[in-house]
Amino acid sequence: MTRRVGLIGGMSWQSTAEYYRLLNELTHERLGGLHSCELLLHSVDFADIEQLQVAGDWDTAGERLASAAVGLERAGAELLVLCTNTMHKVAPVIEAAVSVPLLHLGDATAAAVKRAGLDTIGLLGTAFTMEQDFYRDRLASHGLDVVVPAAEDRALVHRIIYDELCLGVVREESRQAYGGVISRLREAGAAGIVLGCTEIELLIPAGATDLPVFPTTRIHVEATLDHVGIRQR
Repeated sequence: MTRRVGLIGGMSWQSTAEYYRLLNELTHERLGGLHSCELLLHSVDFADIEQLQVAGDWDTAGERLASAAVGLERAGAELLVLCTNTMHKVAPVIEAAVSVPLLHLGDATAAAVKRAGLDTIGLLGTAFTMEQDFYRDRLASHGLDVVVPAAEDRALVHRIIYDELCLGVVREESRQAYGGVISRLREAGAAGIVLGCTEIELLIPAGATDLPVFPTTRIHVEATLDHVGIRQR
């Protein structure tokens, strides 16, 4: 018997829609027929969370997401999934508020990188994810060396996420700009690239670069289905 998944989403809704789509598509692929994923979703107003990010008020942001987690648990969720990389900064606050497990995106991503046989990885994400230690250290705890872009490239990557991708805007010039960032990460020693922001997958699809790419949304979804026992027949 599978477990009901609780999604904490809305950061942004663009990537949460990808979570919903992939959870159901991959459930169907694995089980066939009319199967879909049994889940609950609490989608927050990202404008509120983004203001807290900019203000550095991570305590309040953590309280907001922990409250969402508690509500999902009360509604019957048996596994929690936080549909964003950046807000894993407050994952410990969420975990402390509930009794059901939170499937950490950083752990799932690191496992995928290790399965690919890589140990030095480039990280793309929001400035918070690239510059703070909560995500890099989580990857490093699995034995990975993490390379981040230079300051100018970090600013470019962050701007495109918030000004374009979170709004559903996908521009070819931005794809090319990201390609340049990836090339410079390769020169810095990265053997693969973690797309450490769920929206980046809208811009960098599979095959867009000849380096191995690790799309964290799909990785997280696959790990979620494995965790709840929805496996390929």
